[in-house]
Amino acid sequence: MSEQTSQIFQARKARLRIDPWSAGAVLIAAVVLVPIVAVFWFAMTPTENIWPHLLRTTLPRYLGNTVVLMLSVGLLTAAIGTGAAWIVVMYRFPGRAILQWALLMPLAVPAYVGAYALVDFLEYAGPVQSALRDMMGWQTARDYWFPAIRTREAAIMVLSAALYPYVYLLARAAFREQSGAAYEVARALGAGAFARFWRVGLPLARPAIAAGVAVVMMETVNDFGTVDYFAVQTLTTGIFSIWLQGGNLGGAAQLATVALGLIIILVTLEKLSRRRSKFFGSARGMRPVTPAALHGWHGAMATALCLFPVLVGFVMPVAVLASHAFDAGEWIAPGLRRALWHTLQVGGIAAFLTVLGGVFMVYGVRLSNRRLPRLLMPITAIGYAAPGAVLGLGVLVPLAAFDNAFADFIVWLGFADPGLILTGSAAAVTLAYVVRFFAIAQGTADAAFGRVSPSLPMAARALGRTAGGTLRAVHLPLMRASVGSALLLVFVDSVKELPATLLLRPFNYDTLATRVHAKASLENIAEAAPAALIITLVGLAAVALLARANR
Repeated sequence: MSEQTSQIFQARKARLRIDPWSAGAVLIAAVVLVPIVAVFWFAMTPTENIWPHLLRTTLPRYLGNTVVLMLSVGLLTAAIGTGAAWIVVMYRFPGRAILQWALLMPLAVPAYVGAYALVDFLEYAGPVQSALRDMMGWQTARDYWFPAIRTREAAIMVLSAALYPYVYLLARAAFREQSGAAYEVARALGAGAFARFWRVGLPLARPAIAAGVAVVMMETVNDFGTVDYFAVQTLTTGIFSIWLQGGNLGGAAQLATVALGLIIILVTLEKLSRRRSKFFGSARGMRPVTPAALHGWHGAMATALCLFPVLVGFVMPVAVLASHAFDAGEWIAPGLRRALWHTLQVGGIAAFLTVLGGVFMVYGVRLSNRRLPRLLMPITAIGYAAPGAVLGLGVLVPLAAFDNAFADFIVWLGFADPGLILTGSAAAVTLAYVVRFFAIAQGTADAAFGRVSPSLPMAARALGRTAGGTLRAVHLPLMRASVGSALLLVFVDSVKELPATLLLRPFNYDTLATRVHAKASLENIAEAAPAALIITLVGLAAVALLARANR
């Protein structure tokens, strides 16, 4: 055998050899992508095709409401988040030091919790209408007019109040990174405050704002608790209705593909906007923006504008819930303790598995020379964009099929029927959380690996460390803060997740989110308040982490 032939043979042998890191990365990607593929498969092969019926009846209403919610919430959050970010970056005013972080606090309150609080606050027996009747001497609802509360417009307001921090966070970072010289030149050319915002600041920050609005719109499509409570029929509520009430898997999957199509369009538009908008600053001449001082009524107006979304998105919901929670005996109820334990258990396991999978996959792709893992890694982020109801549908049916096949196999072997091992336990809920929030762990791990100097792992390998040993001894100690942040963020998002949990939880298995939804759906806000406050406290941990990371 010639030397050249031997080299070719060795190269082919190396390509055929199974690399455990590459194989693991491909396996993780498969687990994340199977639910999405399953939804498309069910939609293409329905046992009972109701697509023509959907087109004639409910689909236009579902799609119309979803699009109106997306566009309205997107525009409103863009205005609130961008405006608040511009004010806190460009000006000094009373309360600025506190408000620039307080503006993030509505992220701790899930939108469905805000919906329950708003209705309780404004309904006929609530404090607002009761106070009006006492002051004006009105006796019944016939004596006065008050706007309807459970409407699509109210849902838009609640979703905007809960989601605007996504835009605010990215817009604030974009404005802070801009050069103060650009604004000085604009001021010297006679541009006023609004002209500097409209012609300088906004165009430079547009990619960041577009990314924040895209996230807001995806969360709007994912929402179930708010729109269900306000009786707004969207694609997500349609999936629940057709699947749980109508028992039609194919029809639910077809609606799910429409929701996924909207998300794919959003992600594509956001990527295009960032690709077409590129701005570069000179590192030598880069000066930070110097905030201008506002005094008198100008400063008071700036304070009021930044305080209002905090009051609506955080203070009002928490105050309403607290007023009920202090009088409730729900704190010692066994159901609350079980829901808290289930939440900690499922959320903790999901966070650990998600971050473990994200670190393993990113490390495996970095070690591997194979093309397939590198192609699959970006695609796994689609789970975060998929609504929870869509993922619930994609997870439930394949796991149920596996459970039934496994049980039949055990019975065939002569043993007792083991029952539904995965779908009869919290395993399905855990898997849905892993798929949905895998992008958070993957993105955090990828950024953390990128900050490690290549010379350190190279030195470890030269000293005889294996790939796994290098990961344990070099990378993980340096990535400890990032890994901890990813664990917390995935855990908090798992605690707040409602649609996937409602679809996948076993019988008589509640988490904090499902308990809040069940109690509030029965108009029992007093018993829903303790669980909602616990969810909010957990969310505040994530807000504190974001505030610390963006100082």
